[in-house]
Amino acid sequence: MTDLRLERSWSPGRPVDIRATLAPLRRGAGDPAHRVDDTGVFWRAFNAPTGPVTLALRPSGNGVSATAWGSGAEWALEAVPALLGAGDDWSELDLSTQPRLARLLRGRPGLRLTRTDRVFDTLVPTILEQRVTGGEARSSWRALLYRYGSPAPGPNEALRVPPTPATILQVPTWQWHRFGVDLQRQRAIRAAATVAPRLEEAVTMSDADALRRLRVVPGIGAWSAAETAQRALGHADTVSVGDFHLHDLVVFALSGEARGDDERMLALLQPWAGHRQRVVRLIELSGVRKPRFGPRYAPLDTRSM
Repeated sequence: MTDLRLERSWSPGRPVDIRATLAPLRRGAGDPAHRVDDTGVFWRAFNAPTGPVTLALRPSGNGVSATAWGSGAEWALEAVPALLGAGDDWSELDLSTQPRLARLLRGRPGLRLTRTDRVFDTLVPTILEQRVTGGEARSSWRALLYRYGSPAPGPNEALRVPPTPATILQVPTWQWHRFGVDLQRQRAIRAAATVAPRLEEAVTMSDADALRRLRVVPGIGAWSAAETAQRALGHADTVSVGDFHLHDLVVFALSGEARGDDERMLALLQPWAGHRQRVVRLIELSGVRKPRFGPRYAPLDTRSM
């Protein structure tokens, strides 16, 4: 069944911006589970409920052409509309007080929030990003996939399917250490792997219940739950409180104030209740950069300790 190849087209009657919509799934340009090739095709390897799968998405006329390989191919094709934001409605988002963001949205009519409906595959790289730099987290993610992931079905030999929960539980502590992952993050990932089927149930829950389900796992706090829910569950109003950089960026973009905190960020986003993550996504795409103060954080390499 791993050689199964299926194709399907999706024409939603609106523009579809594949790369911008799916960009939050990609953990850096070297992410072994997500690639964009020279022709603009977006490749994604993941674990569907029915098995590993590779999905290739390309613009086609007024829609999208999707090809899937592997035992999860049928599931992946059925999930393409949700993945590309079919259930994400921006029509009531009023940006009249933020003309820069309004112009950006008009220029990107195909932008939507993604929804993978796969919780564990999204949660693991999110945990790896806790309390470290983006570069450190991406390095750990690549190392994990190259060592414990599996070759992706289909023709793209550069792709790796992330390890399953069962495989994650077999990774020894010393190997995590070599990947640059401290004990606290190791324990959180193992705890998530132990209850992975219960976490996947979050796809059928309300936003509040889904966040509570994610936070039951030791080591999963508000930030990790939000980052996972935004990608796996398409939460349009869940903001990443506790992020090292986000509050300063949002506060600067919306008010011009050079510094902020989570409380100020949430106050400024309140007028867009119900759409707050959509507004945050536009800010991230806007090119706004918060002022820098002091030296940048230097990562500490613990692998040789």
